[in-house]
Amino acid sequence: MTKESDSMEIETTRLIVEEGISDFLENLTVDVAIAGAGPSGLVAAKYLAENGAKVAIFERKLSVGGGMWAGGMLFPRIVVEDDAKPILDDLGIKSKKRGNLWVANSVESVVKLASKAIDCGAKIFNSIGIEDVMIRENRVTGFVLNWSAVEIANLHVDPLTIGSKFAIDATGHAAEVCSVVQRKAGKLNTPSGGIEGERSMWAEKSEKLVVKNTKEVYGGLYAMGMAANAVFGAPRMGPIFGGMFLSGKKAAELILDRL
Repeated sequence: MTKESDSMEIETTRLIVEEGISDFLENLTVDVAIAGAGPSGLVAAKYLAENGAKVAIFERKLSVGGGMWAGGMLFPRIVVEDDAKPILDDLGIKSKKRGNLWVANSVESVVKLASKAIDCGAKIFNSIGIEDVMIRENRVTGFVLNWSAVEIANLHVDPLTIGSKFAIDATGHAAEVCSVVQRKAGKLNTPSGGIEGERSMWAEKSEKLVVKNTKEVYGGLYAMGMAANAVFGAPRMGPIFGGMFLSGKKAAELILDRL
């Protein structure tokens, strides 16, 4: 409770701590927990939350957007194919037709995507990484979390846990959550039972495969975006993001059918 004698600095501290803790406590159990706030994670969160799901995203970095911020080699532009153009339009992202492709500003894309996800009700918790998962009866039932700063400093600090009906690995090339599950559970729903590993760049194939590979890879756990291609041994695609958007939308639709 505010005290008249408190300085502005103390009141600022109180508001930040109270609101931050309150938000975290309200999301200890969610319908869908997403690891990674890159393009596919934000798209999935937007469509899940828009359709009534309780969604929390946990992003290891301070900023959201993953590799989309910088476009290609620090030229702040991204490219999508025709099939992803409706998602750009839905997000209010301006784009130009160039040949058979569409070009958009990467900074505008991240900002509007994050804004839309938040406006739809998704919660984003940054600077938090996924250290482990909860597994009950061959199903992922939550994430084990710790501050990114704790990991960077190599401090021995025990984590905390949130529960979820479904979980999504949107951690990109490293497929971090799937790697944990493979190590702890011993097997994923892949041809080899494990992570196949990302192949070299081939955008034409990868754009289609990233959507095809968006699926449940263990009980309650979905892989999407580049995590899906890493799990199933598909190529990377570079700064072409249509497949990433479509992967996030597909993951949302698959999970909404089961909620």
